Amino acid sequence: MRINVLVVDDSAFMRRAISNMLEGAEIVVCGTARNGEEAVLKAQQLRPDVITMDVEMPGMGGLEAVREIALQSDIPVIMVSALTQEGAETTFRALDAGAVDFIPKPDAAYVNIKDVARDLVAKVRVFARRGTKRRVPARPKVALPPLADAPADAMREHFECTAIGASTGGPVALSKLIPALPADFPTPLLIVQHMPPGFTQTFANRLNASSPLSVEEGQEGMVLRKGHVIIAPAGRQIMLRRVYGSEDVEVVLAADDGRSLHVPSVDVMTASVSDLYGSATLAVILTGMGQDGVAGLRRVKDRGGYVIGQDAATCVVYGMPRAVAHAGLVDRVLPLDQIASALCELTNTSFARS
Repeated sequence: MRINVLVVDDSAFMRRAISNMLEGAEIVVCGTARNGEEAVLKAQQLRPDVITMDVEMPGMGGLEAVREIALQSDIPVIMVSALTQEGAETTFRALDAGAVDFIPKPDAAYVNIKDVARDLVAKVRVFARRGTKRRVPARPKVALPPLADAPADAMREHFECTAIGASTGGPVALSKLIPALPADFPTPLLIVQHMPPGFTQTFANRLNASSPLSVEEGQEGMVLRKGHVIIAPAGRQIMLRRVYGSEDVEVVLAADDGRSLHVPSVDVMTASVSDLYGSATLAVILTGMGQDGVAGLRRVKDRGGYVIGQDAATCVVYGMPRAVAHAGLVDRVLPLDQIASALCELTNTSFARS
């Protein structure tokens, strides 16, 4: 299968750099554009399978171009964002407008070019097959575990910590899920969202501004509290430990030890939560590529915890939830818009439907 990609960037150097990353046996750069106006026109003319879009360009920028392209077609757009606060803010607005994912622009000394190239090629391949999130994927051929009712003790405020993992499509999914939870949600929430360094603080700030809950990027020694959402910082593994001589639980951040494909890792986070909270662990696996979460959620289930998986129809990429479901680790499969109410049901919390 040949995959045609349109590369959009105002810099000739970046157009060449991204094209060089992509060109291979199955990926062909069918065209390039220097600004948003050209991108909208060439998207109509060339009908590429995927578009890579610079965020900041003279004239029509990437955000405006994404909006125009989303109105006219279902072509998936991957944003290429500078590692600045302004670039991150615009990138998240572009995701809200219809872009499917993003990568950091490979022009900073602290960006691993090989990692960016690998991630970009993987995302292009996935979205060339998948299309945008508006397309509903076929149901998986392997039978999923049936929907399970909540265990009886779940309705007695049994759960003490909620762990959520997400990757591709996660920022938009979390931007719908977290603001839907009430301010009196009775557990702390720990989130691993696969994201490049430089973006998690902005993401946490955006969620905090739109949510009744308090949302922060995790820091070493941060104490967990009810109704507090902690976003794992990119480039660090996040774990938990009991504060000596206290009932408090605090965040532990660790450097990559080379054993995990993702940093932070859903596996590492959920395993740590289950080790500390055991059967009082409530977990959610959201949209994303790959299998991160299977090992950690197996430990959650071994210790008596409860797992919700996002369904295929509402995932941008049905990878991580599918892997967890096929491993037999999911208690309940739900569309994204029903997960917040399920979390409230399981924790005996009132849920206000919008």
